[in-house]
Amino acid sequence: MSVLVECWGDYACFSRQEMKVERVSYDVPTPSAMRGLLEAVYWHPGMRWVIDKIYVEKPIRFTSIRRNEVKCKLSAANARTVMLGGDRELAVYRAEEIVQRTSLILRDVRYVVKAHFEMTEAANESDNPGKFQDIIKRRLRRGQCYHQPYFGCREYPARFALYEGAEKEIKTYEGAKEEEPLGYMLYDKDYGTPGDIRPRFFRAVLRWGVLDLTDCEVVE
Repeated sequence: MSVLVECWGDYACFSRQEMKVERVSYDVPTPSAMRGLLEAVYWHPGMRWVIDKIYVEKPIRFTSIRRNEVKCKLSAANARTVMLGGDRELAVYRAEEIVQRTSLILRDVRYVVKAHFEMTEAANESDNPGKFQDIIKRRLRRGQCYHQPYFGCREYPARFALYEGAEKEIKTYEGAKEEEPLGYMLYDKDYGTPGDIRPRFFRAVLRWGVLDLTDCEVVE
């Protein structure tokens, strides 16, 4: 069963994997980012989300921002030592660790996501597609979510709603090209092997403002 979800926001950053220091966004959302957005609305161990299509409703526009960040984080090992009665440093000193970074992000974004869910082995006897479909649509109409959905980074919140119209009524941005190759893009990450998380990529092509994922070839 599929569902159409409209989402929009002021900014978005779907970070390119090859950029290690400065954040540079892809032109369109990654499937994993949209999956995360839908999981924020409704997640259940008995189902998993699969992204089918992403409709880009507004022109792709970039803007750059510069902000102060710290270049380290608190050590989990130090925290564990302190919990066990040891003496370790549990502080990050901003004056010593501050660094200025520039991000190239998207602005004024709006998308319609077409997705479906598949039942998993963790589903129990009372779980069924009809039940999940009703819960998902009810939560979308009410604006309910487990945590605030976001576009790539938590500082770029996403607003969302159930798209009530038919799929053929979705209008993409003016000036969309018949075919616009976007190069290799992150599809998702493979968490199958504990301790060995592997990114998976696909060759993204935007056709008339639509990123179709139903028949894309995914590689590691």
